[in-house]
Amino acid sequence: MNKRRSVTKKSPLVFTPQRYAKLLEQIKTDIRQTQLRSALSITKELIMLYWRIGKILVEKTREEGWGAKPLERLSRDLKSDFPDISGFSLRNLKYMRQFAKNMPKANWAAAAAQIPWGHNMLLLDKVKDPTKRLWYVQQALESGWSRSVLESWIESDLYHRKGRAITNFKQTLPPVQSDMAEQALKDPYNLQFVALESAYREKELEQGLMDHLQKFLVELGEGFAFMGRQYRIEVEGEDHWIDLLFYHVKLHCYVVIELKATAFDPRDAGQMNFYLSAVDDLLKHPKDQPTIGILLCKTKNRVKVEYALRRCSSPIGVSSYETKIIKSLPKNLQSKLPTVSEIEAELSTMETPVNTIPRKLPKKKPKIS
Repeated sequence: MNKRRSVTKKSPLVFTPQRYAKLLEQIKTDIRQTQLRSALSITKELIMLYWRIGKILVEKTREEGWGAKPLERLSRDLKSDFPDISGFSLRNLKYMRQFAKNMPKANWAAAAAQIPWGHNMLLLDKVKDPTKRLWYVQQALESGWSRSVLESWIESDLYHRKGRAITNFKQTLPPVQSDMAEQALKDPYNLQFVALESAYREKELEQGLMDHLQKFLVELGEGFAFMGRQYRIEVEGEDHWIDLLFYHVKLHCYVVIELKATAFDPRDAGQMNFYLSAVDDLLKHPKDQPTIGILLCKTKNRVKVEYALRRCSSPIGVSSYETKIIKSLPKNLQSKLPTVSEIEAELSTMETPVNTIPRKLPKKKPKIS
């Protein structure tokens, strides 16, 4: 007698709004990514078309001396034959010719074709050196810069500032980490959005950076996340305050920034070494890379910096910065401030016993943002 096997049927999955929403979002994400890839592909093909047209125009200009009139006729004919395609204006034909002339190699053009045509037009207008132009193409591609961001980096001469800080990274960090860290630093830093008097102090520079934190983050570059200002660390019962603390999401490490209103002093490296050791012990996660220090000094002497960092075991970079220096405060503010003589007169009338001077209360630990 055959025994009948019992079959256990799986209960069907219950169709719920949550399951449907998840499925819909998955499909929509795939559609958007496909649209983006298609748009990028079309952009690349269009720019390569512009390059090929530009090559023909370069040849005609060189061999037959084509001037404005033949280009005007070509523009009219192309717009007439291809009314649905924009980009055949006289101005754009001139850009195509310029593009092909400045990108004579196909691989150069292919690299430039990965960023929008408007970016390339901007580079043709603003950057004359082909090597420098190709560098900006690569940076815009890697970082996804908009046209306005690209223009701001060109105007601030990022090409000559990026990776130019004096560091000891090659001696203190693994090869891959040291290369990335060096490229994350600049020299000098463009802090023209901060207006200071000529005799400013560190706290005034710090306040200026905090007042324009978004602009400062842009100038620092991609990957910097702000952690706190005057960040408190306690070492053996004593409080110490780091000017600015960041975390770099690509380097996977904390970054300590110390601000100096004077020229670099070798003792600054010792102070920074102390902060980096403390952060590594107190804040660093086991999976984090070693903490990096950046000393932003008003000026620096290369030889002094190199001597100070040569035998330092902590990764430190030293850069200068440029701010907007004003001669004096506006007159409407000057009248509200006491003069030096008034302050001295006020102090001379005060007789405060030493033991009655109030102790400075410790600052609260800044919130991590």
